[in-house]
Amino acid sequence: MATVIHSVALLAAVLTLAYLGFLVYGAWQRQARLAQLHQGEREMLRARLDLIATPVAKIASEKAQAAWSGFRKFRVEGKVLEAESCCSFYLAPHDGRPLPAYLPGQYLTFRLQIPGQPREVTRCYSLSDSPDHSDYYRVTIKRIPPPGNAPDAPPGLVSSHFHDRLQVGDIVDVKAPSGHFHLDVNSRTPVVLVGGGIGVTPALSMLNYLIAAPGKREVWFFYGVRNGREHILKDYLREIAAGHDHVHIVACYSDPLPGEQADEDYNFGERVSVDLFKRVLEVNNFDFYICGPPPMMESLTKGLSEWGVPDERIHFEAFGPASVKKVAKAEPAQAGAAGAVDVSFVRAGKTVPWTSATGSLLELAEAHGIRIDSGCRAGSCGTCMTAIRDGQVDYPSGKPDFDIEKGSCLACVAVPKGALSLDA
Repeated sequence: MATVIHSVALLAAVLTLAYLGFLVYGAWQRQARLAQLHQGEREMLRARLDLIATPVAKIASEKAQAAWSGFRKFRVEGKVLEAESCCSFYLAPHDGRPLPAYLPGQYLTFRLQIPGQPREVTRCYSLSDSPDHSDYYRVTIKRIPPPGNAPDAPPGLVSSHFHDRLQVGDIVDVKAPSGHFHLDVNSRTPVVLVGGGIGVTPALSMLNYLIAAPGKREVWFFYGVRNGREHILKDYLREIAAGHDHVHIVACYSDPLPGEQADEDYNFGERVSVDLFKRVLEVNNFDFYICGPPPMMESLTKGLSEWGVPDERIHFEAFGPASVKKVAKAEPAQAGAAGAVDVSFVRAGKTVPWTSATGSLLELAEAHGIRIDSGCRAGSCGTCMTAIRDGQVDYPSGKPDFDIEKGSCLACVAVPKGALSLDA
């Protein structure tokens, strides 16, 4: 009997140990599965983050590789009329090598040989498409008519050359994309893109980037033109709005044509304004990117500041030669007794007076027959970069787009801060 009881007790002990072992093993298995699950979640999260970061990393790394120095030859692969007097040019590298990405909002610098001109002409035009294309760049250019107050004056020299002379198959010289006005691709803040007239081109580049980027960043696209004749890519913009619930297109016509109807051809029959932003957006917690004529720029930037938008969230660029890029004033030059400062052009062997009424150093040089090569006349292309022998300069419109070499200045937008000596 004792033997039986001992055997039963031994069996119970074995079963108990086995059960405890099973519990321990089961707990270990559950912990292992849980660890695997957490590891899987971490890997999925890392993959999602990598996916989100891919376009940014791609642009940042390729941009850092300095696409090319100087000018590179491009072939005109396509020429498309987008609206009255507005044409898109598709440019492919003549050497067939892939193109680096650029930052949405940047521009290209062209060097052109135009019949009847004594020397090459340089101009800058914003890229108007997404930077994700490695086989072409696109610029959209408006033909510039004679000034309204001088109808007998010639039309825009370079825009007319593009429209009238450049054809598919022609070759043009182009500098790599550059410019400080571009979308912050690392930000996830909701964004307002504003384009006035042909100033819409950098906003288009930003928009095309944003609709392809992961994350569905909220986008409001305000486009101001006089009427439908100037409304480029109208159907394309409608398709974007219909296919992306995070993108809102707002077209504003300041002078609609007879027959054009609100809510069908355009959204608002008025100019783009901060008052319109207040009615449509209601809140101001956006990053604002604005490009248009100087009067529009001054009105919007001033109004946004008064609405309480911090300066670091207002990004803007004006277009056109000698356009005002920033509502700012230069530090006053240290004038002499006659209210002027002396500027010495060393190679020309001339010292001439500069006053606040003179304008830029380039204008001063031209007024005295001193040649300084120039292009955009807006601080973008770098053609007028001139070495400073002695003294300092200021930029009334704020920091130029072009990256200036140390010890030099951009004569087309610079003014002297005091007595100045230039290597020109």
